[in-house]
Amino acid sequence: LHKRMGEAVARVARKVNDTVENKKDSLDLANCKLMTFPVGVYKAMRSVTEGIHRISLANNELKSITSRFVTTFSQLTELNLAGNYLHRLPEEITSLLHLRAIDLSRNRFRRFPEPLATVPALETIDLEENEIAEVPTDKLASMAFLRSLNLRANPVGPEVRLLVRPLIPFDLLLSPEEPIPKA
Repeated sequence: LHKRMGEAVARVARKVNDTVENKKDSLDLANCKLMTFPVGVYKAMRSVTEGIHRISLANNELKSITSRFVTTFSQLTELNLAGNYLHRLPEEITSLLHLRAIDLSRNRFRRFPEPLATVPALETIDLEENEIAEVPTDKLASMAFLRSLNLRANPVGPEVRLLVRPLIPFDLLLSPEEPIPKA
């Protein structure tokens, strides 16, 4: 176990160093078995955080994203958090003024993460395969740049299905309404 943890830590360190040394604008920590965002990464990346525009933390074991993460990587345009155990986002996500795309598919959201509704530049929200039943349709309708909201494989209520153009200016992706056969 310790050996595997050590290898995982080393892999994260290599990816972070690669991003810093090559002044890349993205950090890919997908599939690193992370349970939390490593605090050491903040220090290691201090000099380049302003230049980071894309982060992938997909397919980890994250239960939450901290406000520090959001405020540190304030220039993000894309954030991939798919395949984790997230059920909410910090309120500070609203400070990501440049965030255009967020992938929260395959997580544990029961409610639409409302802070997203006030992220000004957001164009794409992917919430496929969560447990979302209710959606703040009024708030979403006021999102100026939203182009696509994926709610496939969520138990959304019938009122969401009534949202059709021109009421909403974005593409709403829902699963077909067939009842799912019980195994």
